[in-house]
Amino acid sequence: MKIPVFQRVVQVLLSVRVMLFISLMLLCGASIAQGEGLFKAKCATCHAVFKNGTGPKLYEARKRWEDAGEGDLIYEWVRNNAALRASGKSVRALEVFQEYNGSVMSAFGDLTNDQISSILDWVDSQDPNASAGGGNVAQATSSDMSVEEEESIPWIWIVMGIMFSIIIMAVGGVRRELKIATKESDKGSEGLTYIDEFKVWAWKYRLYVGLTTLVLVLSLIVGFFQTLYSVNIVEAYQPSQPIAFPHDVHAGVNGIDCKYCHNSVTKSKSAGLPTVNVCMNCHKKINGEGEEYQGEIAKIYAAAGWDPSRGPSGAYTNQTEPIVWNKVHNLPDHVYFNHSQHVVVGGLDCKQCHGDMAKLNETAKVQPYQELNKIEENIESKIEFDRATMTMGWCIQCHEQSSVNITDGKSGYYTEIHERLKENDYNLLTKYNEDGRVSVSELGGWECSKCHY
Repeated sequence: MKIPVFQRVVQVLLSVRVMLFISLMLLCGASIAQGEGLFKAKCATCHAVFKNGTGPKLYEARKRWEDAGEGDLIYEWVRNNAALRASGKSVRALEVFQEYNGSVMSAFGDLTNDQISSILDWVDSQDPNASAGGGNVAQATSSDMSVEEEESIPWIWIVMGIMFSIIIMAVGGVRRELKIATKESDKGSEGLTYIDEFKVWAWKYRLYVGLTTLVLVLSLIVGFFQTLYSVNIVEAYQPSQPIAFPHDVHAGVNGIDCKYCHNSVTKSKSAGLPTVNVCMNCHKKINGEGEEYQGEIAKIYAAAGWDPSRGPSGAYTNQTEPIVWNKVHNLPDHVYFNHSQHVVVGGLDCKQCHGDMAKLNETAKVQPYQELNKIEENIESKIEFDRATMTMGWCIQCHEQSSVNITDGKSGYYTEIHERLKENDYNLLTKYNEDGRVSVSELGGWECSKCHY
């Protein structure tokens, strides 16, 4: 018996509906995965999922705001909680602020409503019972922050590609079925199951099916490797800090050299964080202009145990407390990096890797490679990055493009290399100079043991 045209069309449309539903479920899963990455990058420094900490627990946070009749205002709270409190339209915002003793939450103006929702969706999808037995799975510290915020983006594109492919194939299938159903040549279709009909259809259009399958498989493989490449990468990562430090005021307006505060950068593999006594060299006399600056400098006084109101010029109280800074970048344990080698021997300026801090009105961040490509010294040295900052590919690009002058006599290190090449392998030196320069990679900058234990 011939299947009526309408029935065949309905069958195809029902199949499309099922496939679209599956695709949407995959897309929702990708959104939740994005929420996990954003939580670890933006929230986990101060918030846990099931326990109150520096800030309130985030599990069912959206429900608590909805119960207070302010469900829509949670998005404004995340983006700029200070502005929401100042507007006077949120009672819930003031309650949270007072409950946590005036602790100020960082503003995340770059987050969209969808991104905030993905964070809350992921948090609410966690199992409270699972955390009781094995510890809170979301208790992330600053060492766990190296998760790329956009790690799920490749999968979103893949899911969208699959959805569009399904729609295109479905429309084509409907047209073909309409043509087949109106012809007299389909007499052999009686008694076939849906699977048999699909096999016949797939074999008839095997070229198109094969090409479509190949494209989908290759897309999945590419998406998989793109996701692997993005593991442990957070571009433009900037954690909140206990003290707001305006680099533009110190390095820009006042012209303080980076090496004054990070004084071990010329002697050690670590640049070092400035100790409180370095801050006090200036701030014994400078207490800031305006309440904002004075409030932050008061935190330095508390850490140093300094009371400016004692005596005619202030005095130490011997009651100190540490400043717990949040790390911006965690160097993997298997990687060796020496700041003094790059600053003293290589002659690099700090801004070539860290960006122009004289223009940064905030604490440090991992500068995107696009910003580093705008640095004058990188432009003059013809160094152009296209790999994420602080990754192996980024270092390799710099070592390949950086030129080293081994004949100017300014560095005993490079002078010694030049003399050894002249004496032991002049042909190799000639080969290095064929392009008119000697790169770091040619001097062993790509040798694995130089950077890996």
